[in-house]
Amino acid sequence: MDNKLIIFDTTLRDGEQAPGFSMTIDEKLRMARQLEKLNVDILEAGFPIASEGDFQAVRRVSAEIRTPVIAGLARCVKKDIDRCAKALEGANKARIHVFLATSDIHLKYKLNKTREECLAGAVEGVRYARTLCENVEFSAEDAGRTDIDFLAKVTEAVIDEGATTVNLPDTVGYCTPEEYGFLIKTLRSKVRNIDKAILSTHCHNDLGLAVANSLAGIQNGIRQVECTINGIGERAGNAALEEIVMALQVRKQFFGVHTGINARELYDSSRLLSEVTGMPVQANKAIVGDNAFAHEAGIHQDGMLKNAMTYEIMTPASVGVPEGKIVLGKHSGRHALVARCRAMGKPLSPEELEHAYMLMTTVADRKKKVDDQDLEEIISAARSKTATGAAAGPA
Repeated sequence: MDNKLIIFDTTLRDGEQAPGFSMTIDEKLRMARQLEKLNVDILEAGFPIASEGDFQAVRRVSAEIRTPVIAGLARCVKKDIDRCAKALEGANKARIHVFLATSDIHLKYKLNKTREECLAGAVEGVRYARTLCENVEFSAEDAGRTDIDFLAKVTEAVIDEGATTVNLPDTVGYCTPEEYGFLIKTLRSKVRNIDKAILSTHCHNDLGLAVANSLAGIQNGIRQVECTINGIGERAGNAALEEIVMALQVRKQFFGVHTGINARELYDSSRLLSEVTGMPVQANKAIVGDNAFAHEAGIHQDGMLKNAMTYEIMTPASVGVPEGKIVLGKHSGRHALVARCRAMGKPLSPEELEHAYMLMTTVADRKKKVDDQDLEEIISAARSKTATGAAAGPA
């Protein structure tokens, strides 16, 4: 099996569907250019039938972004597929991505279809899309809650009709990693023509398991992951692209697969998305959060100053973060204070250090974080106190 994992970025489609994350056409283009720099394999630019704006966004991204495959989403409905194909006309490399729900709960309550009607609709959708585009992906919406035998039947049928990729989404984030991995493993054993298509995952984060489920899928034969920058998307979001990429890079011997992503563009991609949408990244967000490479606890700081590998399993530079941070606060120790003072060109004597440390903890209790301006005042006060103490000492 190929050990290259295809990264399918859906920031501009599923990501943008999240409340508060809508983008204008120009904003989508800015993000698309950055995603091209990031070197994503596939860029899903929108859902052309959804609105005139989405159609135009897919059209402009198709015309201007040349390196990745540009994908558009469509239901297994002729008018959707036609609209999608029209929007993708200018793409250097195009993909029509059709989807249809396959779980009984979706069929009964959302679509009012039988399994037989669902199967026929999936086949017809893929067959028609193939007349307009050679690269067709089929997504079995809510695959994670679909009867496994029926899912195998649908998968086999759409591959027979020419689907080059079959996506098996955990649409509502219901699966556990063990369940999702077993689903992929089972399909690979049940579907006779499974080697004729790439299997893909699109996991949501409702239980906080999107990345874990995606990685479980990879361990069981998934070779395309659908994900978003900062993990944005419907409800609690999607699997975070940066987390998938760095998990595979840091633990490459464990997973045995690689991506073509330029990881040094991860931080800039995250920050641009925040700028475009006005939605900040949580401080403790893995890989790209403000605290991802920040250390305040004294024991951690001591280890970091001796060897960064004690508390960092990747370097800040590897993901494009300018530098790590030793943060001075109430949990910090003397080693961090000494290092910061030296960096400022103001080394302290042992006596000055003790005074400065006591002053720093007092300030930190009040302010939470001690900045350089605070430290300037602390150093000055500590030196003054040390000098006064020395002058008043015994003869």
